[in-house]
Amino acid sequence: MRKDKGSELLNRQSIPPRLVGDPGPTDDDINYMLDAAVRAPDHGAVRPWRFHVIQKQALERLGQVFAEALQRRDKEASNEALEKERKRPLRAPLIITVCAKIDEERTNKIPVVEQVVSAGTACQNILLAAHERGYGAMMLTGANAHDPYVKRAFGLNDRDEIVSFIYIGTPSSQYIEKERPHAQEFTKYW
Repeated sequence: MRKDKGSELLNRQSIPPRLVGDPGPTDDDINYMLDAAVRAPDHGAVRPWRFHVIQKQALERLGQVFAEALQRRDKEASNEALEKERKRPLRAPLIITVCAKIDEERTNKIPVVEQVVSAGTACQNILLAAHERGYGAMMLTGANAHDPYVKRAFGLNDRDEIVSFIYIGTPSSQYIEKERPHAQEFTKYW
């Protein structure tokens, strides 16, 4: 990975849940990440973000929600598939689920996409704050992020979005830094 002097930001990368573990973030670290999250751009001060901090026994409860959602989606899901869903959240010591609670009354001036993007930038701020504090993190979605049963478990309606499950923990020594492309490859100057 390109190491630019004095720029930790350019060293950030996603670290898969299988490559993070204990110790997880402290309460102070979690609060720092959430404080960073609410500094996301927010057209009209809608504040669409909703954060769910999931750790310890709550990870097992989330796994049960995932298994129940799979069983609802696929009545013939195997026991192995259900068990995989139960264990999915246990791959990291902390998950922060970021949701976009859509303000329907304001969509004429602040479209749904802008509200979702605001929650997405809150995710990015969490990733940057986690990196700054020395943790590895990765945004994941998948079928559970779009499942109505899972959404209801987070107090959302069908129009709201689960933007990401952010898995966070201490990086293992096994992760390999990725080479990143140069921004110029994707940039045109007008």
